[in-house]
Amino acid sequence: MPNIYPFPAIAGQERMKRALLLNAVNPRIGGVLIRGERGTAKSTAARALAALLPEVRAVGGCRFGCDPDRPTSWCTECRERSAGGETLPVEKRRTAFVDLPVSATEDRVVGTMDIERAIQKGERWFEPGILAAANRGLLYIDEVNLLDDHVVDILLDSAASGMNIVEREGISFAHPARFILVGTMNPEEGDLRPQLLDRFSLCVDVRGISDLSDRVAIMERNLAFESDPETFCSQWHGQELELSEEIESARDLVDTVQYSPRDLLTIAGLTTSLKVDGHRADLVILKAARAQAALEGRSSLNDLDIALAAELALPHRLKHGPLQQAEASLLNLEGQIEQIQANLPPQEDSAVPAPQERTNRSEKKKIT
Repeated sequence: MPNIYPFPAIAGQERMKRALLLNAVNPRIGGVLIRGERGTAKSTAARALAALLPEVRAVGGCRFGCDPDRPTSWCTECRERSAGGETLPVEKRRTAFVDLPVSATEDRVVGTMDIERAIQKGERWFEPGILAAANRGLLYIDEVNLLDDHVVDILLDSAASGMNIVEREGISFAHPARFILVGTMNPEEGDLRPQLLDRFSLCVDVRGISDLSDRVAIMERNLAFESDPETFCSQWHGQELELSEEIESARDLVDTVQYSPRDLLTIAGLTTSLKVDGHRADLVILKAARAQAALEGRSSLNDLDIALAAELALPHRLKHGPLQQAEASLLNLEGQIEQIQANLPPQEDSAVPAPQERTNRSEKKKIT
């Protein structure tokens, strides 16, 4: 297996790394679109993230890597095995990294049913596609703006629902398709349609780093990696392991992170004041803010969590105009939040109960 450039060794691009980490903590956020010029570590960061993700528990012998702890999301085959009285074994699997080619067709993405086999032998057979391979892993799409719009729609639908259902000639097959969706593109080569752009939950615009020390670090680290990959990776292994453990802990914590009615009013007031269309942005900000809190080892939200989440969820949803960049800045968002909260009516700031109570993790250092 070739050595992968370590995630912590990527110099600068903190916003891009934070967006990737939040999706690693909670893939239900819905993916991230990274827009930027060539040579800004977009694909390097995606591959590096997949390499440090912790192993996952999966049903043994399942072609789709079903989660043994979530029977409601099992594939058709696992449901039939369980219904037949079989005790499903459990195994550990590495997180998959799946690279989607620009030329991918719908059948290649969703998979195909063998209709001839069903008619002749009465057997249902499903040939898995890219969505099956990416389940519980990372699906990377380079130059997503050059991909067929219909295929992008299918990918975004699966990322949102967490399931892939294929129906052909009265025969159906379902399997989980929950993955970290990472799309990259160079705006100079064309943009996505607004309808598709909005469905990427988070968006980051990356540019070449102007800080001289960071640019020097990039050169030094890349030369060191090219000359001796094994030694270079071993030097960063400790930081990779620490970050991997933090992601695993945050995954256990994220569903228990509490939020107050005031937090919800703050998010709604922010999106309303910025005239954001629809309600998808509100939901994304809440999910990303909870992931941010979990990554820091906390069980409740604060205003900074909301601002950091909004910084990633709003830039591609704001109306185009001369103030767009200023409105999307962290400093401006924090000011907006303070103003919104100052105008909120006094109320009891009780937390909304989390779906399940779990033991709280110890406080961890902040990852940006």
